[in-house]
Amino acid sequence: MTLFVDADACPVTHIATDEARRAGIPAVWVCDWAHEMRDDYARVITVSQGADSADLKIANMLARGDILVTQDYALAALALGKGALAIDQNGREYTNDNIDGLLMMRHENAKTRRNGGRTKGPKKREAQADEDFRRALQGLIGEKRA
Repeated sequence: MTLFVDADACPVTHIATDEARRAGIPAVWVCDWAHEMRDDYARVITVSQGADSADLKIANMLARGDILVTQDYALAALALGKGALAIDQNGREYTNDNIDGLLMMRHENAKTRRNGGRTKGPKKREAQADEDFRRALQGLIGEKRA
């Protein structure tokens, strides 16, 4: 089991890595070269800047039993298809039961924006979201180890 983090603009990268370290599992951050990242525990992979370059690298590295932290629904869907678990920055687990609806919502929001409409952006992140994420990730790691 490896913990992968889609590290471009991820607010919980260090929390995820702390939990990987605590559990004794490898952590890998993938980001594009526009984001300079370093960590003393996680392996940091920097890819070229471009549409979905970090996502494609992660998708190619993921294996059954891995855990992925991402805000990207399409990447989460790819992870599920490979038998990996996926979770967002707020602790919501992506599952086969919710991924289709999330992808459809993303599609509808993109259509609205293309037609000149506006969609709601994310609300301001609060400290409770970090704790919710930490608890959910601990649960996933424990589930995979059991």
